[in-house]
Amino acid sequence: MTAGLSSEHGLDGLPENLHGFALLHRAMRRDAKKLLAVAPKLSSSKRTRVASWWDQVRATIDWHHHTEDDILWPELRAKVPGFAEREVDMHADHAALDQAMDAVTAALRLDDNAALVEAATRFDAIIHDHLRAEETIVLPAFVAMGKRAYGGVERRIMLSAPPGVLAFLLPWMFDGAGSGRAAALMPLPVRLIGLTALNFRYERSYRWW
Repeated sequence: MTAGLSSEHGLDGLPENLHGFALLHRAMRRDAKKLLAVAPKLSSSKRTRVASWWDQVRATIDWHHHTEDDILWPELRAKVPGFAEREVDMHADHAALDQAMDAVTAALRLDDNAALVEAATRFDAIIHDHLRAEETIVLPAFVAMGKRAYGGVERRIMLSAPPGVLAFLLPWMFDGAGSGRAAALMPLPVRLIGLTALNFRYERSYRWW
């Protein structure tokens, strides 16, 4: 399988058909850093807004990981030799990430920035380590699967998104990526919705930083 693929420092070195998956990982890294930056100075008046944003981020990450466990990994086990042996390494990472996200949720319920800094620091470290390790396994596996097979699985995954997740997901994953990136990856009707009505709601409700 192809080695050396990563989205950690940008998407330009990745095959274009993997950019959608990579943009999800980029958004997770970006928002982990933003949470870490705001945690020491979060005011009580802004805490509710940040907590609402975090609930959406958490729901989207949860959905992403469930689709990996329920749809993506079974397809890779069936189509990519050797994937099953490496897959087991990722399950413990998901459990640790769930615990880290639980800690952020709990800290946001308290008016205690020290607790939030601790939780945000752990989440940032775990999400970066998790995505780095996961990509060394799954990105070469996606290439080995082939564009057609991967594209079919990706469509199944997107169709599985609940409306509340999908409404947040589209502007979230393209936040800062540029309209050209969205144009290359999204069908025109989806792009018009994702970059107009949904983006307006996203900007109004969730761009608190």
